[in-house]
This record gives sequence, C-alpha cells and structure tokens, in this order.
Amino acid sequence: MANRRMFSLDVIDTDNFLDMPLSAQGLYFHLGMRADDDGFIASPKKITKSVNASNDDLKLLIAKGYLLPFENGVVVIRHWQQNNYVRGDRYKSTIYQDEKKRLCVENSIYDFMVDALDTNGIPSDNQMTTKRDTNGIPVVDKLDTQVRLGKDSIDNVYCTELESSSSMPEEKAAIALTLNDKSEYPIFDKDIAAWKELYPNVDILQELRKMKGWLNSNPTRRKTKKGILKFVNAWLAKEQDKGGYRNYGANTSYSTTSGGQHQEQEPECFSDKWLREKREAAEARGETFDIEEVEYDF
Repeated sequence: MANRRMFSLDVIDTDNFLDMPLSAQGLYFHLGMRADDDGFIASPKKITKSVNASNDDLKLLIAKGYLLPFENGVVVIRHWQQNNYVRGDRYKSTIYQDEKKRLCVENSIYDFMVDALDTNGIPSDNQMTTKRDTNGIPVVDKLDTQVRLGKDSIDNVYCTELESSSSMPEEKAAIALTLNDKSEYPIFDKDIAAWKELYPNVDILQELRKMKGWLNSNPTRRKTKKGILKFVNAWLAKEQDKGGYRNYGANTSYSTTSGGQHQEQEPECFSDKWLREKREAAEARGETFDIEEVEYDF
C-alpha cells in the first residue's frame, strides 16, 4: 500500500462534501490514506475509532455516497479513481477480488452492479474486469459484462446507486450561522446534543439563535468557516460560566437609551475597544493580528 494518496477537488470541493461535519470530512481523508490501490478498506470501524470519529460519521459518508459498504464490513471509496492514479509498475491489486467483481465503473466512479438471472434462475457470470494502461490508470472494459434478460440476450452494464444514498434523506440543519462570505454554516442536532453535554447549564438552541442575530447585525465581524466553531464554543463556555439559563440575567449588563429604555449591552469581547487592544498587543509582540486565532475573553 502506498504512503501517498491524492484527493480531487472535484470530489471534496463541493457543497455535498463541505456540508458534512468536519469530523466526517476528516474521516474521509483518513480512510483514503489507508485504502489499498483499488480503494478498498478492510477495517473502517477500527480507523473511525482510532481517529476519534463516530459511527455516525461513517454512516454519513455511506449515506452521502462517498463509501460503498459490503456485508463483511469492507468498504470501498466510490470516487477512488477520480482521486488517485497509480503507476502500473507500482500498482498492487486488492485482495478483495470477490467484492470488486460486484462493482462496475462509470465516469471513474464505483457503483454496485445489479445481479441478473438467466431464464433458469441461475445467476449469470457477469463481472467487472478492470484493465490498466501503460500509465497505471484504471480502464473498465464494459464489453466484458453481459447479462441475459428473458429469452433475449442483451449486452449491457447494470449499475445502480447505493440504495441508502438515494433513499436516505439528507440531514436537515437545526439552524445555520452566516459566515463572512455570506454563506451559511449548518448546525445539526448531533452538534447541539454534543454541546449540551459540554455546557449543561446553557440553552444551546437559544444561544445559537442569539449568535445568529448577532452575526446578522454585525456583518463585518462574521467568522470564517475555519473560525465559526471556535466562536460558538467560546460563546457557550462564557454562558456556562455565567450560570446559563438557570442564572439568566444575573450577569447581564444593560445601558439606558435616551428614551429611558434598557437594552442589553454588546459583550466586551466584540467591542471596538477590545479589538483595538488585542490588535495593539499583537503588534507589540511583533505578531500578525488574526481575529480567528484570538481567545475570546467575554
């Protein structure tokens, strides 16, 4: 197995891929690094556990159509041939030949081949044969796959999308936070459940609504995709320290408007003064000020 692997932007630079949690995206890369030269992975659950991902992340990759699973626990990366080219003199065929025979390749993407029966109900001997040219690039000979339908013999290739990827609806986001590029970062129920364990005194969904309102009201201070989760955790940690909704209002500061009404003040960590002090401190240390790397002290 090679020590180097490649990943195509045609696969990973898509909304379908980037909409997944970072843990699922990271798991995809780890699986890709550990796959054999045909994209097969013997122990996906072991790898999932070793990189601190969850079974839900593995199931999501299957549901999204990035992995094809087999009954024996082996999985194959669907877009393997889009991601990787292996030189012929370095290519080592997979040991999972029986599983490979159940696949066909179309547009460099693996799919399951539908088993066909002849008129006597006996499974046909159809299988995918993969050839490689002098550069080691996989080439599928579709003429090698022939099936018999009824009394007539028809040469064809039968491929189907993984059933779970087409029948399973995409997970719906509970709320979305606006980023600095005006795109929306989805927050799922599983994320909220994880934060509830970390911050038991905080009404997570209500705080997420407050974050959404704050980001919408402060477009110049919106976060990047890289920094948004740090922003969320810092906000929730502060609420936890304040006692959360069980002690709501105890540490909230208010200002009085000219009309005599009270309004909640903006947290100090978001004020112009706070940003200026952080920037000046970074410049004094000879460092570049990066708002996404700053520790929130609100």
